[in-house]
Amino acid sequence: MSTVPIIIANRADRSGVGPLSETDPFAAGREVAWSGAENLAVGSVAFSGATDIAAFPHTEILVVAAGRLDLSVEGGDGRTIQPGESIVIARGTALRVEAAPGTRWAFCASIGAASTAPGMTELPANAPLSPSSSPPAEFLDGPVPQCRSFNAFTDEASRLRAGIWDSTPYRRIARPHPVNELMHILVGSVTLTGEDGRPVRIGAGESVFVAHGTLCAWDSDEHVVKVYVVQEVGA
Repeated sequence: MSTVPIIIANRADRSGVGPLSETDPFAAGREVAWSGAENLAVGSVAFSGATDIAAFPHTEILVVAAGRLDLSVEGGDGRTIQPGESIVIARGTALRVEAAPGTRWAFCASIGAASTAPGMTELPANAPLSPSSSPPAEFLDGPVPQCRSFNAFTDEASRLRAGIWDSTPYRRIARPHPVNELMHILVGSVTLTGEDGRPVRIGAGESVFVAHGTLCAWDSDEHVVKVYVVQEVGA
């Protein structure tokens, strides 16, 4: 069982500063909070100014925490990403990035192979949600919640999925987390408790990363809406 601790991506103690690759356009402001064997890295970026990128060197899911990002794909439409909003930039995308002073975002990035076409995919908070699976009954401490989700982005090569999820309140006992997952809370709050027994409350506007295999309990007493980025691990 992994003993990797729960890490809050946009306020964690940083494990490294610098590029994800030789051509990382945000190298100077990138802080890597966690990286693993599955070619995945999580952390935060501080960036201001403008840059033109001929081919984005990896696939990156961004959740803006402060400032504003203006993204323009070559030959396509532009997008403005405000605090609390999120977007996926796929590997190979040609685009221009303009960031207002003080812009910062949490990221989850795959530096491995990609199977999706270049481009951008928004993760809209108002996405139409459909019923989805609840946690297995053997892990629940109380009523079964009603869960819904909208999967906006999938990359089979990196085993990444990203989208929006919500749920009614529920409690889940500690069990090894089945995937690598970055969560950004849009509505409500949740308390996560790891192997050390220390509860960590995550509220709206905050991001948290839970590594595959981390012992983690979930306790929410209100409706929760989150952006999720998950990576399947193993066979």
